[in-house]
Amino acid sequence: MARAVTSDPLVPSEVLLAQTLRKGERQYVSAGRGVVEEKQLEDYVVGGLVDFDDVSYDDHAELLYDLATQTVTHFRAMLSYGGDDIRQVLRQHQKEIAESVHAQMLPHYWEEAGGHEVTVTRGFTDLKGSAYTASAGVALDFRDPPADKTKVAQSVYGGFARCLYRLQKFQSDTERQMALILDRDSARWFRPALGQFQIYYKVGHDQQEYQSDFVAESDGAVVMVETKRRADLQNADVLSKRDAGVQWCRHASDYAAKHGGKPWRYLLIPHDVVAENMTLEGLAGQ
Repeated sequence: MARAVTSDPLVPSEVLLAQTLRKGERQYVSAGRGVVEEKQLEDYVVGGLVDFDDVSYDDHAELLYDLATQTVTHFRAMLSYGGDDIRQVLRQHQKEIAESVHAQMLPHYWEEAGGHEVTVTRGFTDLKGSAYTASAGVALDFRDPPADKTKVAQSVYGGFARCLYRLQKFQSDTERQMALILDRDSARWFRPALGQFQIYYKVGHDQQEYQSDFVAESDGAVVMVETKRRADLQNADVLSKRDAGVQWCRHASDYAAKHGGKPWRYLLIPHDVVAENMTLEGLAGQ
């Protein structure tokens, strides 16, 4: 059994009291001299901040140290600790402190886009494998409307004529109905697995991978289809995914034009216009 030894509960201790349960013997264990000491207190804050991908020390060192000075001043005023106590707080809680400062920096973050060149190294990729689980072991026919639409995601569906996979899962009945349209109006279609297209969009300072609901090939184009609730169409996350999808399709179309392929289109479709009697062409006009 071990516990930290400290006279002030707010100051993290670097000494552990270890006690054996059987004999009750006690032993004090200290961090000792192996702990790395920064030259100045502000270095702990700056060292935590530069671990974030969107923080550049070379470009903003002066700003980072200004923020670090404010942080150290805050601890001095709030806690009234001596230098050694503040050093312990900054060292042992470096990550949490840096995360707090970084979160306050994000609303003021901006990025200047520079030019870039897109290089296509492969004209195609193999279909990614998908693993499915379902509440029942038998695949349902996707042409049969579910008795309970809220449980669509719990089932695996089959019975497709033009899908590139034998089985598929849907997150909503809107997606099931979209599959009906694609199975009737397209030459082939599928639901991309994670990593299939390697499309990324930005959420705060993080890059997230995006996979659309469907990809289908028609006579004149290859379409990337996303269905969303109408109320969510202006959601920042949805718009970021849309922009990433549109840009990817633009680059794919440029490559296809040079190699005799079909152009790519990105479709963001409101959920309330998806119905079995609609056509893919009709939905593209929504």
